[in-house]
Amino acid sequence: MQRKNFTEVMEFIFLGFSIFGKHQITLFVVFLTIYILTLAGNIVIVTIIRVDRHLHTPMYFFLSMLASSETVYTLVIVPRMLSSLILHNQSISLEGCTTQMFFFVTLATNNCFLLTAMGYDRYVAICNPLRYTVIMSKGMCARLVCGSFGTGLVMAVLHVGAMFHLPFCGTVVDHFFCDIYPVMKLSCVDTTINEMINYGVSSFVILVPVGLIFISYVLIISTILRIPSTQGQKKAFATCASHFTVVIIHYGCASIAYLKPKSENSIEKDLLLSVTYTIITPLLNPVVYSLRNKEVKDALCRAVGKNIF
Repeated sequence: MQRKNFTEVMEFIFLGFSIFGKHQITLFVVFLTIYILTLAGNIVIVTIIRVDRHLHTPMYFFLSMLASSETVYTLVIVPRMLSSLILHNQSISLEGCTTQMFFFVTLATNNCFLLTAMGYDRYVAICNPLRYTVIMSKGMCARLVCGSFGTGLVMAVLHVGAMFHLPFCGTVVDHFFCDIYPVMKLSCVDTTINEMINYGVSSFVILVPVGLIFISYVLIISTILRIPSTQGQKKAFATCASHFTVVIIHYGCASIAYLKPKSENSIEKDLLLSVTYTIITPLLNPVVYSLRNKEVKDALCRAVGKNIF
């Protein structure tokens, strides 16, 4: 059927957290606190990396790009969610929904491939240290960052182009932002092709980076185990610990959210997973890199010391 045979939907209404009734104010306070901590943590990381010359290395360049991307990623979703909790304004225009989904897919994909670039950086640093500065040149770092963002743009164009070509009959989205499946459910027509596109894109964005990171860490671990001294092994493992922790958290949440069987979908589970990867995960990244990374902690101490004295 053609789109003109249906009444054109001009806006959507988020169901959001209305199922929690009187607890919405409590949720607002909790989410606002987490959001402020997330913004503060990512801004501090970007600032420290920029001003501290000891952190002007490819590893921290990628970390600053990830922190910047996470900051914009949360800006796309969280402020509107917070306003809906306190003001009970749950509507969004069709254009607003399109824009939100476009940036969400772009930045989520970008984050996945930035983590892959960081894994490649650790592989080169440990497995090929003598050529590290040659391989991980400024040009290579720039190409990896541009490639990550470009991949995100391509995936977003595929998703959003296929999604908003559909005619919509419903207007109530069982979610707090324009995520793919909740909006797809409102279509008047069969969405099998869209579901295939979504599963294909999700598999590519999750499984390809995970596969590359897995190969990197197999090679990294095999190299570390050949280091004769225990102290050397600990030091090598320490340089990968923060990245590996973030990878597990990030891809674990993404895999459960987008690769689980459709039959297991439920509003409560989907909301919980979405809160995890849109609010909790962006907070954990700066926390992990601050608490588990000695160089970042030392840079913070140097910055605080300069300000005090």
